Amino acid sequence: MRRDQMTIEALFDTEKTMAKEYLEKYTYPWEVLPHIGEIVKELGEKLPEEEYEKRGENVWIHRSASIAPTATLNGPLILGKNVEVRPGAFIRGNVLVGEGSVVGNSTELKNVIIFDSVQVPHYNYVGDSVLGYKSHMGAASLTSNVKSDKTLVKVHGEDGDIETGLKKFGAAVGDYVEVGCGSVLNPGTVVGRHSNIYPLSSVRGCVGENSIYKGEGVIVEKEER
Repeated sequence: MRRDQMTIEALFDTEKTMAKEYLEKYTYPWEVLPHIGEIVKELGEKLPEEEYEKRGENVWIHRSASIAPTATLNGPLILGKNVEVRPGAFIRGNVLVGEGSVVGNSTELKNVIIFDSVQVPHYNYVGDSVLGYKSHMGAASLTSNVKSDKTLVKVHGEDGDIETGLKKFGAAVGDYVEVGCGSVLNPGTVVGRHSNIYPLSSVRGCVGENSIYKGEGVIVEKEER
């Protein structure tokens, strides 16, 4: 995967998130991570009161959203139209959840932009990441956002590494990506649009668009149907 394939423009349809104008200020998705909290606050203050209820400090919830009473919601946070938050979900703040998305039972979110129609439905952890339109995290799949040696995260491209300058960066998951159950996306992972990650995978580095990740060193292109 080359650097030009890792850009926001290459990975995401920004029409599918209310953060469109903010994302388009940056080249790479990890560049937006330090600014998610301020983006959510700015967007929240502009939301129409007839559509969004403000609950507590910097928490805006669309009036059509379904929130389980046992979910924990910390701001800054926006939950969009028809979002479903299931029992035991823990949203830690600096989170934007797009229209029609599902935050599942015991799922934990922290410092993420989730595009419209995304599913993180069953005990997932997603931190310091961006999930594209109609992407899906299988049960118990998660992002690992800090390296074990605590050094700054690099993104490894075919045409050279990119220094993110960040200690915490989980993954950038493109539109329509399917992440199999029990998989781990290690720090600095980038997955291109329409790709699939096999269950129980430990993904390091980058997976190009329209690919199937079967295991370390085994990535194949999807066949046209």
